[in-house]
Amino acid sequence: MSISSEHKPLGKQVTGSLHMLSPIVELNVGGEMYTTTLSTLKKHPGSKLAEMFTGQPKLRTDSEGRFFIDRPGTHFKYILEYLRSNQVPTQCIQDVYKEALFYDIEPLIKQLEDSPQIFGELVARRQFLARVPNYSENIELMIRIARAEAVASRQSGVIVCVVRTEEDAARCQDALDSLDTDKKSVVKFGPWKAVPSISDLLDCIQMDVEAKGYKISFQPHVAEKGFRFKSHDFFYKFLFTWW
Repeated sequence: MSISSEHKPLGKQVTGSLHMLSPIVELNVGGEMYTTTLSTLKKHPGSKLAEMFTGQPKLRTDSEGRFFIDRPGTHFKYILEYLRSNQVPTQCIQDVYKEALFYDIEPLIKQLEDSPQIFGELVARRQFLARVPNYSENIELMIRIARAEAVASRQSGVIVCVVRTEEDAARCQDALDSLDTDKKSVVKFGPWKAVPSISDLLDCIQMDVEAKGYKISFQPHVAEKGFRFKSHDFFYKFLFTWW
């Protein structure tokens, strides 16, 4: 038995070529509803967003027939605002940048990369951290050690050795040999050849661990007896607070 066109489910009406689609488009982006035009979505032909609405439909529809995009919907409004008026967002820059990368909107990506927030992250901080050997791996190692020591504890501590120069690295190793702790549980950062200081690196460590959802603080680690050098020259204790 055939179904007359007025009784066809709305979600079934978008299975043909998109050139037949109404110029008004309803979207469901991660549960957030938007209404815009097809020309707005296709404003930048080389983008992934434009590709989604070019040729045969590439998106599923929800129960109401709206095109569904499985991305965080909160920040899509900034993407739409840019497509409509070329207005570069000044809020939630980091999150909008991630969405611009996903939708591959090249002009927006470039303008966001010129913003102080993204420029500082990509050009300044990230380039510095790229010169710190095994930085990302050491962050993950810190977290593994802290989680292993968290059983039945409110806090767990991780000792970190931070050295900026090769000379300091040698002195640190000498100091580490006399440190009254398991050497495998001490995470070493450095040396590096860049302007930022040890304090800058410590701030980066805290920032990146906290970005993963952990609550941490740090302070100089005061060594026990028998230390040849001032322990706070190299060693710091990061405290993970669990509850």
